[in-house]
Amino acid sequence: MKALIVSDSHGSVKELKQLKEQYEGNVDVMIHCGDSELTSQHVELEGFHVVKGNCDFAFDFPNDIITEVQHTRFLVTHGHLYNIKMTLQTLLYRAKEAEVNVVCFGHSHILGAEIIDDILFINPGSILLPRSRREKTFAVLEIQEGQIDIRFLTLEGVTVAQKTFQIG
Repeated sequence: MKALIVSDSHGSVKELKQLKEQYEGNVDVMIHCGDSELTSQHVELEGFHVVKGNCDFAFDFPNDIITEVQHTRFLVTHGHLYNIKMTLQTLLYRAKEAEVNVVCFGHSHILGAEIIDDILFINPGSILLPRSRREKTFAVLEIQEGQIDIRFLTLEGVTVAQKTFQIG
C-alpha cells in the first residue's frame, strides 16, 4: 500500500497540481489533511481525500474521514479539533475509537511520524508554509510485508527525512 499525504497548501494550487501529476495512478490513495483553502470543485483536489481545516471556510469537506486502503484503515483529520499542537492524546483516543492503523493530520505545519499504541501518526508538514524547517514538504507512506516506510519530500524530490518502523 502506498499513500501520498499532503497538508496546509493554503490556497496555492501549483504544488497540488505538481503532486497530482507526479503521483496520481502511482499511489493507492492521495490524502489532503486540510487547510487547502479551496472548494471541492477545484480540479487540483480531484482524486484526493480532503478534510476541512481551521482555515477552510467551504462547507463541502468533512472534519474527519475514515477510509480503508488495502487492509490499512486511515483516520484523516486536520488536527485543530483535537488540540494537536499541545498533545496527540485526544487524537489517539479518536483513533482507538475508530479502530484505525494510521492517522494523517496537519495543522502544526511541522512534519513528523511516530507510533503510539500500535497506531501510526503522520504529519506531512506543510507544502506551502513550513515551520521548524525551511523545506516545504509532503509525505509518501509505504506499508509492505511488516514494514512501514515514510519519506518526507520536497517538490523537487529531495528526501528531507525518513522513518522506518517494523510491524507485526
